[in-house]
Amino acid sequence: MRGTDGDRLLSLPRKFMETLYTPFISRDEEAKVVTLALIAKEHVVLVGEPGTAKSAIARRAAELLKAKFFSYLLTKYTEPAELFGALDVNMLRQGIYRRITKDKLPESEIAFLDEIFNANSAILNSLLTLLNERVIYDGYNTIKVPLRTLIGASNRVPDEPELEALYDRLLLRHYAKPVGEEVWKQLLDSSWELEFTDKWKVTEPLLTTEDLDRMYSMIPDVDVSAVKNKLLKLFLMLEEKGIHMSDRRKGKTLKVVSAHSILNGRLKATEEDLVVLKYVAPREIDDFEKVAALLAEELKTPIKYMKELNEIYTNIKEAGKYVDSSNDSDPRLVELIRSLKATRERVLSLGREGGDPKVEEFSTQVVAEIDKLLERVARKLGIYP
Repeated sequence: MRGTDGDRLLSLPRKFMETLYTPFISRDEEAKVVTLALIAKEHVVLVGEPGTAKSAIARRAAELLKAKFFSYLLTKYTEPAELFGALDVNMLRQGIYRRITKDKLPESEIAFLDEIFNANSAILNSLLTLLNERVIYDGYNTIKVPLRTLIGASNRVPDEPELEALYDRLLLRHYAKPVGEEVWKQLLDSSWELEFTDKWKVTEPLLTTEDLDRMYSMIPDVDVSAVKNKLLKLFLMLEEKGIHMSDRRKGKTLKVVSAHSILNGRLKATEEDLVVLKYVAPREIDDFEKVAALLAEELKTPIKYMKELNEIYTNIKEAGKYVDSSNDSDPRLVELIRSLKATRERVLSLGREGGDPKVEEFSTQVVAEIDKLLERVARKLGIYP
């Protein structure tokens, strides 16, 4: 589906994601995982304490799509009618079992269920078929629902066996932490703007659910051949660290990898797209950091390239101080020239391999610093022309 329209579609997901998180402070990861869920027609759970913008991001996503939205806080006393609609008494008198579903979960395209793991057994079975099949079996009726993505929220990871199936069907998971003190001032400003100004008011949709359906249809077109072996290796490494994934989650990982590729405007998956494992693999709270650390070490992502370039940049600055304090006859300066030339080649290689404009730009800056230092060393040795 390439061509003018296909290229337009590939340019939209990132714009949607950025518009989704812009009003909020340090919520780009939450926006990313919600965007991936929307593209992949999957469901997501945001785990974290109350007040970490979980419901606000879900509601804004629906506004940006002009999608039908349903939101509800579950307690153990929540009745099915509160979610699925009350029985139509008039129809029941005629012997017809039917619910009044207007403005309820069965009519929603995006739904947000707060404290989703408070679901009781009366609701749990309906949620399982809703998530998996997009239908609700209600009495004698089978209700097909237009739900694209359900966004759940909880302040805990469930440990009850009866909730395991529900937790596993929420394919994407993210740990939403409170923001750090370094951005508290920005938090005050953004909260004020959201409540008392129209700065972030959504006036027209950025995407439609039809656009999302067409993006979903592009998922099989994504070439994932280059990342399959690496993904299998990562599965093994995660298992060795005690992070077990169900067959369902393993089987669906490539779909999320492809959605990440589409989010980045590509129809060819790269190692960078395997970063979605940090949303698919974790189960316990501690797993989120473990998986992120493993991926940072194993994947050739822009972050990894930038980290190595930063280390080289720091070493170049330290080498400059040594050059300034050394004697003209210091034999180690000759060795330094050889080392700097080898480092220069490595930096150029990182810039090419990174596949990211920021990596390429920073590599150019580091090369310039190396060239300046080479010139200083050469002048000190009296060999500069």
